[in-house]
Amino acid sequence: MNIESLYEIFQSHPTITTDSRDCPKGSIFFALKGDNFDGNAYAEKAIEAGCSYAVIDEKEYCKDEHFILVDDVLTTLQQLANYHRRALRTPIIGITGTNGKTTTKELIAAVLSQKYNVLYTQGNFNNHIGVPKTLLRLTKEHDMAVIEMGANHPGEIKALVKIVEPDHGIITNVGKAHLEGFGSFEGVISTKGELYDFLRTKSCAITDENKKPKVFIHGENKHLMKIAHGLHLIIYGIEEKPEYSVVGNIGECAPYLSFIWKNNDGKNNSNHVNSHLIGSYNIYNMLAAATVGLSFGITEDLISQALANYIPTNNRSQLTITQHNKLIVDAYNANPTSMNAALQNFCDMKVTPKMAIIGEMRELGDTSVEEHQKVVDFLKESDIKEVWLVGEEFSKTDTDFRIFKDVEAVRQEISKTVPQNLYILIKGSNGTKLFQLPELL
Repeated sequence: MNIESLYEIFQSHPTITTDSRDCPKGSIFFALKGDNFDGNAYAEKAIEAGCSYAVIDEKEYCKDEHFILVDDVLTTLQQLANYHRRALRTPIIGITGTNGKTTTKELIAAVLSQKYNVLYTQGNFNNHIGVPKTLLRLTKEHDMAVIEMGANHPGEIKALVKIVEPDHGIITNVGKAHLEGFGSFEGVISTKGELYDFLRTKSCAITDENKKPKVFIHGENKHLMKIAHGLHLIIYGIEEKPEYSVVGNIGECAPYLSFIWKNNDGKNNSNHVNSHLIGSYNIYNMLAAATVGLSFGITEDLISQALANYIPTNNRSQLTITQHNKLIVDAYNANPTSMNAALQNFCDMKVTPKMAIIGEMRELGDTSVEEHQKVVDFLKESDIKEVWLVGEEFSKTDTDFRIFKDVEAVRQEISKTVPQNLYILIKGSNGTKLFQLPELL
């Protein structure tokens, strides 16, 4: 079946599922394959559970007219999403970056939602499956969309932008993450820059200056500025420069971030925001959202209101107050760049006493020992009263800090004696499962 014919079916059955355990009545099941499963084998079950159609790519599972046979299910899902995106022509902001892209995406969506009906990526559904599924949630009622795109190998952003075809874009930053997949920091920059490459090509094809892609960029990030040539840049930062559209500076982090920002239009009207985010590094995410908001006609008051009201979830820059401690939970992800930012911010916080439970960083390849030693060396010079390190990578470092094999070992230690009356930073890669600890502390 060609995409045009499948799209006609989709218009009558606009709910997509890839899980045979979640089959809303009238939906279309896409039988994706994974390392340990073959969705084709669950297609019949999906039909029985309520799906009207099942898209499959193995002929033996084609039972009747409810089964749609294609060459490759994943490719078909992606092509359908792109076809749908082109059909609706909804303005889309594409977002990627090493750190902060999920938080920035949610902040941008919160700001734009003050005026528009906005579709945005839920959670971190930002890969080759999550992106097309998000696009297929677009309806005619949506005024705009903010689509997050992630990558851990070269070429992944290039593949995703071909599906999304964003009208505008933002790269939050570039840092040392997934080096095992990218090969080097330069590989990270090149891959994230594939968003710019697409927008640059799009810009060249548009003669009307007002319709050219907008690229929102942190002006102090020399790596991004270096690769952003030939694009219509809307710049934000903390330096007072005339070319910046939005300028901001930190008030305090005690422990929540408060900051002042202004539209750099010469009127010098300052806006003060008391946020619910932990971490001075979040000022750039906040400024990015403010810049996008201004660019699309949101008033300064509404922007500040949206930023102040945003409450983080999913273990990202959260403060959790328990019966025993005050926890700063940032346990969703970790790489050298985000780890350094989190530790520096924790040390800068005017609170005592402090404890840090730090999980290892994954996918660093040959640089892993060196990067974990840098973390240890930083902690040695810090004012943090007690440090627990979690994971095998820390056992390879030169340190006198306590090292736990895994999160289960930490859980056992806490079961003996719960740390009391501390500010505790919990930071590590998602795979270390430190997100299990807050309920114990």
